[in-house]
Amino acid sequence: MRNKTCCFTGHRPEKLSVNTEFVKEQLREAIKSAIDDGYIIFISGMARGVDILAAEFVLEERKKNNCIKLFCASPYKDMEKNWEQDYKARYQDIIKNADMVEYVCRHYSKQCFQMRNTYMVDRCSRIIAVYDGQKGGTHNTVKYAEKCGLKVINILE
Repeated sequence: MRNKTCCFTGHRPEKLSVNTEFVKEQLREAIKSAIDDGYIIFISGMARGVDILAAEFVLEERKKNNCIKLFCASPYKDMEKNWEQDYKARYQDIIKNADMVEYVCRHYSKQCFQMRNTYMVDRCSRIIAVYDGQKGGTHNTVKYAEKCGLKVINILE
């Protein structure tokens, strides 16, 4: 399963250093390319920004090809409860339509996001990243994936 599984990592909307429309276009193309390469399982970490966008694009692709599966690896249940209404509704819609949902931790902790990132990397062979070099969770995820020998497709390179 791992060799046909792809996950996503990327910055939150407020940390993106490029135009959102560019990110959407490149992310959509990277997902289509992964599907063309035989990837059928996609894991989203369900954070605001890149993760939510990617999950929505995967669900669009699943309408065309029912072999495509979306797994949600949320750091903890109710992560979205304090988000603005738009993102909260999008998150809940994705969870409702996903093929599988895993809450990596029971409750919020300082480590839950890193644990979610490790969980995803350990279950895939390709990562689609929106990464501009900033330190943080995306940086840590990309570096861990590289250390594990995974193919990292960074749409900002």
